[in-house]
Amino acid sequence: MIITQEVHDIDTATGPMRTYLYRPDSEGQFATIIFYSEIFQQTAPIARAAAILAGHGFVVLVPEVFHELNPIGTVLEYDDVGKDKGNADKFTKPLEQHDTDTEALVDFARSMSFCSSNIGSMGVCIGGHLAYRAALNPDIQGAFCLYPTDIHSNTLPCNQGNDSLSRTGEIAAELILVFGKQDPHVSGEGRKLIYDKLEATDRKFNWLEVNAQHAFMRDEGDRYDPALALQMYLQAVAFFQRTLK
Repeated sequence: MIITQEVHDIDTATGPMRTYLYRPDSEGQFATIIFYSEIFQQTAPIARAAAILAGHGFVVLVPEVFHELNPIGTVLEYDDVGKDKGNADKFTKPLEQHDTDTEALVDFARSMSFCSSNIGSMGVCIGGHLAYRAALNPDIQGAFCLYPTDIHSNTLPCNQGNDSLSRTGEIAAELILVFGKQDPHVSGEGRKLIYDKLEATDRKFNWLEVNAQHAFMRDEGDRYDPALALQMYLQAVAFFQRTLK
């Protein structure tokens, strides 16, 4: 499916948020996937991932997750400088501001004539956490979370008791969580903590652990696993085709 791309600056409670939009280049209405990036924002691998999803019949929104902390259009490099800046941003922005970003994205999608009322979330790394967090919003119908960081550790700033793990029982959307067994950012103990919380709160979820490192979806660098990445794209497409009917 041929796609088209647009750029929108969406008003949020904390200022304008540059958002990259990918959608099928055809008439009709399509379900929306909010695709949350890594700490580096919309890099070339993230843009390619969004294009793949859009090509399967979805509107894909890629917001700049740290829009309050950087000039519009900022993209960080995959190097030590970029990593340090991205991590500093991650530990600065409160989860409550990510929540209002999600609200703004949902409102934006609902205002577009080519978007249906069905919305899901997906993300990688911190974006996987934000996809999980977005599922607290009752308008999110499904969340596909790839190697989400910081859920188990409660290391992202937020009000007392408002961390994502503690609020897991409020999630109504169906979830898929994917972790790499060789991912140093989420240990086996951390994964078990998340799994046990999902079980204890009787959430609707699927769980997958694969033999892969952190960022195995990123098609740059030596951790990329093309075969696994393809499997994840196919699973994500099938998941959203089912949950965003």
